[in-house]
Amino acid sequence: MKRLRFTQAPILLPLLGILAIMLVSPMAVANEGKSIGAELSIFWVLPFAIMLLCIAILPLAAEHWWHPNKNKLIVSTILGLPVIGLFLYMDFHAVLHTAEEFVSFIILLTSLFVISGGIVVKTDMRATPLVNTGFLLLGAILASFMGTTGAAMLLIRPLLATNSQRTKVTHTVIFFIFLVANIGGCLTPLGDPPLFMGYLKGVPFEWTFNLVVEWASVVGFLLFVYFILDVFMYTREPIAALTRDKLEVKPTHVLGVWTNAPLLIGVVLSVAFLNENYLPFKAFPLREGVLIALAAISWFGTPRDLRKANNFTFYPIIEVAALFAGIFATMIPAILILHARGGELGVASPESFFWATGLLSSFLDNTPTYVVFFALAQNPEIPSLGSKVASTGVDEILLAAISLGAVFMGSMTYIGNAPNFMVKSIAEERGLKMPSFFGYMIWSIAILIPTFVAVTFIFL
Repeated sequence: MKRLRFTQAPILLPLLGILAIMLVSPMAVANEGKSIGAELSIFWVLPFAIMLLCIAILPLAAEHWWHPNKNKLIVSTILGLPVIGLFLYMDFHAVLHTAEEFVSFIILLTSLFVISGGIVVKTDMRATPLVNTGFLLLGAILASFMGTTGAAMLLIRPLLATNSQRTKVTHTVIFFIFLVANIGGCLTPLGDPPLFMGYLKGVPFEWTFNLVVEWASVVGFLLFVYFILDVFMYTREPIAALTRDKLEVKPTHVLGVWTNAPLLIGVVLSVAFLNENYLPFKAFPLREGVLIALAAISWFGTPRDLRKANNFTFYPIIEVAALFAGIFATMIPAILILHARGGELGVASPESFFWATGLLSSFLDNTPTYVVFFALAQNPEIPSLGSKVASTGVDEILLAAISLGAVFMGSMTYIGNAPNFMVKSIAEERGLKMPSFFGYMIWSIAILIPTFVAVTFIFL
């Protein structure tokens, strides 16, 4: 297992410096004027736009340079520090609030990542269409409770092992990205990072359970499509491959579950109940301290061999921290401008919120996209369409549209959600030839776009 070494410290120091500036700078220069978003130049949205474009383009255009986390952090620092410097003088409280959200966001993801990384599933069942569909259904359920990243990392290796004797597997991995790495995660704030950001902004933990009908409808439909497709593919497998699949069956063993499953439950309960709805004081940093403790118990209580079997490293979570430091910093002016002038965009109906959020989530990243349109939905110029969600000021139907757009359409491209590329990478490490960026989009456009059109007409 790779450990975090001292030689990696330079990667973390700029990030820690950003956090230190954001958290300890003097408050004397604060500007709490409510009109700051109306007066702010649109120029200050450019760092946010450039940050998102870097995330979308550099993995394709400069893959070798982009791979080291230190280079991602360089980009975040260059783009984020000017914005932080501006708002330390214009609106210190916006910086402080953003820093708090960033810390909460990273601690939640890290706790889920560490705990799920201690559970190992070893299996090689017969790769029948029914078994594969069962894998996808299990992953779609787990995604909402251990995160799309956790569920994807837990199940992709045993799914590939189960299908190792088959010659037609690409479609299974594609549907795995659709269902486990994205769509399955819309039932709780733990499921997908955008929903956790909504939770931090006041959306009640249990509110996302209101999306269960939409979740069940889309998951059920895609599972049906997958099953029909896999039956078709299965009948075209070589006889020799199917024979090997029958002869090389291995029993299923789930290791590390007795240590880590209770800790995952602890994460769910912490996020659900350690908040201002149940506490007479602010939940931060008590909730974050509990999450860190749960992750520490998993780290020290799980045998190292299990993490080695999962090829566990801290690279993915350091990557997320490096990138989202820049995202959180640069999106401050964008959110304030949307609060003040968002009505000028013409996005007001549930349908327009769903597709605008979804299309941007497809090519940028669904977490900042969710935050931006959440801020837009709070704009007082948006006509009210019904009851508001708690104290957020966002209509129920608009929040549903934003949530579904961000979570569902993150599956449209490899860059829509962090687990997408991770699943692709693991599949390719196993020797599976995955579609190119645009090859994957042929699948997503053909299968998902008609599904999302139906979601629009039926639910929005």
